[in-house]
Amino acid sequence: MTLTLDSFEFVADLVRRRSAISLGPGKEYLVESRLAPLARERGDDVEGFVRRLRQGSDLGLQEAVVEAMTTNETSWFRDHQPFDALRSMIVPMLLEGRVVPRLDVWSAACSTGQEPYSIVMMLDELLPEHALVNVTATDLSNEVLDKARSGSYTQLEVNRGLPAPYLVKHFRREGAAWTIDARMRQRVRFLRHNLLDAPPAGGPFDVVFLRNVLIYFDLPVKQQILRRMAQVMRPGGFLVLGAAETTVGVDDAWERVPVGRTSVYRLGPGRTS
Repeated sequence: MTLTLDSFEFVADLVRRRSAISLGPGKEYLVESRLAPLARERGDDVEGFVRRLRQGSDLGLQEAVVEAMTTNETSWFRDHQPFDALRSMIVPMLLEGRVVPRLDVWSAACSTGQEPYSIVMMLDELLPEHALVNVTATDLSNEVLDKARSGSYTQLEVNRGLPAPYLVKHFRREGAAWTIDARMRQRVRFLRHNLLDAPPAGGPFDVVFLRNVLIYFDLPVKQQILRRMAQVMRPGGFLVLGAAETTVGVDDAWERVPVGRTSVYRLGPGRTS
């Protein structure tokens, strides 16, 4: 059964209240396609599923709907340019003058773990053995976090952007899957976190990756999230956004810093947003 407008608006309102993700007109097919598997699991069609959801007594069901609406597209070293910036400018600038090489990174909306594991593998290559590296990786979805914690990926998944030298150095074959080694997993702490809530423990952070997330929020929520990012940044830290995202015209506390074919963002002098 096709999702009615009334049901779509109910689900969109639920998702907005629980996650601030905006599902405007034109997203009806997306909502229906994401709800269909949940409905089938319960032996129902989508409209019947929404009727059950409207009863409001099953908070776990509401959480499952919000997680289903979260886009979890990811790959290793996705888009390359942010990681080129990490290698060529961000890490050298952050470590300049530090007696003990230490970096604290937050990978927000980390999905199934490819981004934070890409970060720790690159930092392992760039930093000396005695360096302290801590990566906090967060997502709204418990399902993708469980996958990320396992560190286990299919051949198809490792083929999506993982350079062969990293595969050979940091992964072992287990049947049909590839599992990242324990040393890399130990450097990443996975936590469930909603960007509308207070930032997770683990800061202050030198670098925050918040890529391809702000595009789903309206302006006031974007401003709120950027203010929270600023509160947990170490002085001189960097914010890395998606290619279609910017702080320009959203929060003027941030300075755009061009790096090659991309840009990263830093808080202006003396600013805490």
